[in-house]
Amino acid sequence: MKHLWSLGIPVIIGITGIALPPVTESLAQSVTPIRNLSNFYGVTIRGTVRSVVGNEFILDDGTGQVIVDAGPRWFHQINLQPGETVTVVGKYDDYDFDAFRITRANGEVINIRPHGGPPPWAGGRRRWQQRQAR
Repeated sequence: MKHLWSLGIPVIIGITGIALPPVTESLAQSVTPIRNLSNFYGVTIRGTVRSVVGNEFILDDGTGQVIVDAGPRWFHQINLQPGETVTVVGKYDDYDFDAFRITRANGEVINIRPHGGPPPWAGGRRRWQQRQAR
């Protein structure tokens, strides 16, 4: 009995690795038109930056526009410019698109936050500074 169980583990691990690819690999495979956005993690959108206010910008892909939120400016500055073409991986939540990662046309990647759990700036600037001081 032990022998059969130990043989089953590599098979299960192998199947799991094939059936559940890492999120980062699957995220880059397809781009969702803005007009088709729904509440879902790990969505990829691509378009042209129309306007920028702080770390929020309007992205237009020809099918629609969406406000993209890249976190508070005190946490980091993304410095996008109107007219840039970018690819954004994130989550749509009914009124805006929360960015996890932004890739510029030149390949530069701006990592905003991990795709799971609360963003690193949760709790505000003071709490983030306290965590950094530890």
